[in-house]
Amino acid sequence: MSATIRKPEWIRKRISYGNIDKTEGILRSLKINTVCEGAQCPNIDECFGRKTTTFMILGNICTRGCRFCAVEKGIAKKLDPDEPMHVAEASKALGLRHVVITSVTRDDLLDGGAEHYFKTVKAIKSLNPSATIELLIPDLKGNWKALKRILDAKPDILNHNLETVASLYKTVRPQADYERSLELLRKSKEIDPKTYTKSGIMVGLGEKVEEVNALMDDLKAACCDIITIGQYLRPSENHLEVFEYIHPNDFEVYRITAMKKGFKYVAAGPFVRSSYNAVLGMDKINNTNKVLKSI
Repeated sequence: MSATIRKPEWIRKRISYGNIDKTEGILRSLKINTVCEGAQCPNIDECFGRKTTTFMILGNICTRGCRFCAVEKGIAKKLDPDEPMHVAEASKALGLRHVVITSVTRDDLLDGGAEHYFKTVKAIKSLNPSATIELLIPDLKGNWKALKRILDAKPDILNHNLETVASLYKTVRPQADYERSLELLRKSKEIDPKTYTKSGIMVGLGEKVEEVNALMDDLKAACCDIITIGQYLRPSENHLEVFEYIHPNDFEVYRITAMKKGFKYVAAGPFVRSSYNAVLGMDKINNTNKVLKSI
């Protein structure tokens, strides 16, 4: 689909929210990066208005060149040793009951930033102990020792996005590997079966429905608990074009299909992102567990 074709009506957001300045003020005062800003998320006003955000650690420059992502790419800077505590302070100041943390990919670091993740989770638990914690991590170049270090911090959810179907990896994620990403999710369950695992994908890049269904099967085989499916939106003319805009009815079909395949929670829709309203997935799982314990 050409970038000159107008977006359909269901892609247009007109809602405005309050509290945006307050959220931005807290983040700026603590010098914190967010993927909401870095990736030009279409939900940023809504999330900031509700005093929620997804923290982005390990700096704001990614060492990879994925063709869908708006986060700045290049040579990364040194880690900020104060960043873990600043994220914890922000989570407390915002009153977050579910804290979502992601990062740029740091292939320049031997552990991919695992120790920094560990310190950030521990800092949050010390300042905001009642909050649940969700991590959205890169593939760590297959360093499973680094993965174990992250899981040793005991996050509630470990998220790693497949992003797209296997056939599109060379186009969309040339430095990533579909099987390696699946293996990360499998290893996470082996290392800590109690940590819920999650993955997200974009549609509208030219994938076929059968490929999306096969991807769901691959995730289930890797014991993945949660899946999110959202519309790819082109951040700029330097990024991949949108192949097609998926109708909301088709997202609902994907959601129902995923639920039938046994995922514990599924979010699917044009504006769904892996960290968007992530607390709903945690709430769904907790409520289900309460019901099961009462039986």
